Amino acid sequence: MACLESASLGKALNQALKIAVVGGGWAGLAAAMMATQKGHKVCLLEASRTWGGRARTIKANLDDSPALDNGQHILIGAYQQTLSLMQAVGIDLEKALWRRPLSLKYADGSGLSLPDKPFPLNLVQGIALNACWRSIDKWRLFKTAWQWQRMNFECADHLTVADLCQNMTPTVWHDLIEPLCVSALNTPANEASGKVFLRIMKDALFGPKGSSDLLLPRLDLGQLFPNAAIKWLEKNGASCELGARVEGIVDLRKSPVEAPRWQLSGDTFDHLVIATPAWDAANLLGPFNSAWALTAHQLRHEAIATVYVQGPVGFQLPLPMMALRTTKASPAQFAFDRGQIYLEANTPGLLAFVISANKESKDVVASQVMGQLSAFLDQLGYDKLTLEDFKVVQTVVEKRATFACTPNLERPSAMPCQGITVCGDYVQGPYPATLEGAIISAIQAVP
Repeated sequence: MACLESASLGKALNQALKIAVVGGGWAGLAAAMMATQKGHKVCLLEASRTWGGRARTIKANLDDSPALDNGQHILIGAYQQTLSLMQAVGIDLEKALWRRPLSLKYADGSGLSLPDKPFPLNLVQGIALNACWRSIDKWRLFKTAWQWQRMNFECADHLTVADLCQNMTPTVWHDLIEPLCVSALNTPANEASGKVFLRIMKDALFGPKGSSDLLLPRLDLGQLFPNAAIKWLEKNGASCELGARVEGIVDLRKSPVEAPRWQLSGDTFDHLVIATPAWDAANLLGPFNSAWALTAHQLRHEAIATVYVQGPVGFQLPLPMMALRTTKASPAQFAFDRGQIYLEANTPGLLAFVISANKESKDVVASQVMGQLSAFLDQLGYDKLTLEDFKVVQTVVEKRATFACTPNLERPSAMPCQGITVCGDYVQGPYPATLEGAIISAIQAVP
């Protein structure tokens, strides 16, 4: 039976519904929490054996290694919905997250670092006092930022980030725009959507005090939210099942005018929230809305690789997070000192190198990172250390980590059918593939 477009996602209900949330990533967990808070009877189904989706804890290859994450995630102060949800399940944000003003510093001391002050003082002072930038670099950056404000941080859909930054100098482009863009949109700046980039700039760099702060997790990703969310859900009466793959959905209505009734996994529900990746959602919803499924299937995805490298126990980077100069042979954009950040894990000397929009295999990217590490150590002046003092512990490649956030991108709607809503970082919304985008879509997906 053909599905109809839902008229209203937030329509008020007079009675509690029996709701199935399919997918136990951050979006699915958030949707299940929101549905439970609204008084619905909730069943959360996750196909894998781990909660968290693409932001989860993974088992290390070596038995004596600590738990690792499937990627080094960064939160920012502007992630208000994500932070609120973490607090709702009892996470102490001060203990769970290392908050520091935005810093994109390189080994040679260049890059941008903002002081801990409210906007616009933090931005003005951070730019004006940057000793590595010339007056022309600073002036053109200020001028471009002022133009963005005059535009109310809006632009035509077809523009790229490169189009928006034509008047900036190469120094600012390489030191600031490129690393900022690839970390936020996971898409090269010359290919990335200018419209989405401006929204990120508005909410982060030009937002209230603390919006641009970097929030580095002090816990593994499981402890950061998923584990606590499951405990909260079960305590509040929700059913949470791992290893529960949904192969198909059956529409039990005999006519479109009847109230929605859906059957999956041997049970019947009044409403479904699909919180799976785009490709799985497309397969499930294709029989009911083929146009929606086609849009979801056409999204181009980008991989993110994380190479974990163990150095000497006494080794530390000058900063817990540092930007890296990239080339085709040296692809990592950021290095994280997990020994400094994850104090409770007791992993001194453990580094994580992140490669957004990765194109290489595990072996190739690991070899590239080790070559990049050699040059990085030289730049830092660590002449007493050699590559023999470091070894690759594990390489994680999330092949479809994010969608490519390009201009004129058509993203699937959150309302493909009457009685079914979809949430995830890929549905229509103002943000790229981020945790905040996933959480916002989840909140909006619950009737």
